[in-house]
Amino acid sequence: MLEKELLQLLKQNARLSNEELAVMLNTTKTIVADTIATLEHTGVIKGYSVIVDEELAERDTVSAYIELRITPQPNCGFDELARAISSYEEVDSVTLMSGSYDLGLTVTGKSLRDIANFVAQRLSTINGVLSTATHFVLKRYKEKGILIQGESEDERSVVS
Repeated sequence: MLEKELLQLLKQNARLSNEELAVMLNTTKTIVADTIATLEHTGVIKGYSVIVDEELAERDTVSAYIELRITPQPNCGFDELARAISSYEEVDSVTLMSGSYDLGLTVTGKSLRDIANFVAQRLSTINGVLSTATHFVLKRYKEKGILIQGESEDERSVVS
């Protein structure tokens, strides 16, 4: 039970100190530190990340979701292709999906053209990739449970 609650708190804010987590979980900071170390060592916790508002950070990047239909490979199914695709630096995430496509990718590039070239020259040429569908991210509102952009003021003039 402690592990589940601890993981939930870390998902919400990985910057909480062991002391703060101990108070929230009604335990000691030593138990929290030991539990985190165990979760890291066993691979339950894979890493820590930050959620960035790209517009405020003035980063000129483009993100896209790419749907891939692929042919499962003998003796390994989707795993080998998923691992190969995961190795590209443009690829942020790869997930096996149910429904009309097999793999869902999140990719980042410097421009629409960079992502288009990545899809045309690298992804679509992989043996076993049947088709791709690319959806460019226009604006992010929420990421990993965190609101990226609050409500903006309505800049329209009032006309009566």
